[in-house]
Amino acid sequence: QVQLVESGGGSVQPGGSLRLSCVASGIFPRLNAMAWYRTGPGPQRELVAGVIGGGQPNYADSVKGRFTISVDIAKNTEFLQMNSLKPEDTAIYYCNAVDMMGDEYWGPGTQVTVSA
Repeated sequence: QVQLVESGGGSVQPGGSLRLSCVASGIFPRLNAMAWYRTGPGPQRELVAGVIGGGQPNYADSVKGRFTISVDIAKNTEFLQMNSLKPEDTAIYYCNAVDMMGDEYWGPGTQVTVSA
C-alpha cells in the first residue's frame, strides 16, 4: 500500500509564506516524477509544479517566481516553498507521484488559505 502524506498547509495573510512537505511510503517501484497540484473554487485540478526524473522543474505561470519545488526522488520526498502568497492561491494542495511503471499516487490534500 502506497501512502502520500502532505503537511505544512494552513492560513496565512497575503504576502506571507508557507512550505508544504510530502513523503511517500510503502512498497512501490522507484518513483520517476513528483508534483504538486491544487484545486481551488473551480472543478479543475491544476498542476502547480512538478519534476520528472532529474529534469528541470515545471511551474504553472501563475506561480512562477513565487513558488519553488524541490524533489528528492531517492527519499520519496518533495517540498513546495510558497512565497508572496495571494488570495487566489487559496486551494487544497495535493502531492502527486508517478512510479517507473506509470502508476500514479495522490495524497489526501492539505488546505492552504490566504486571506487578510
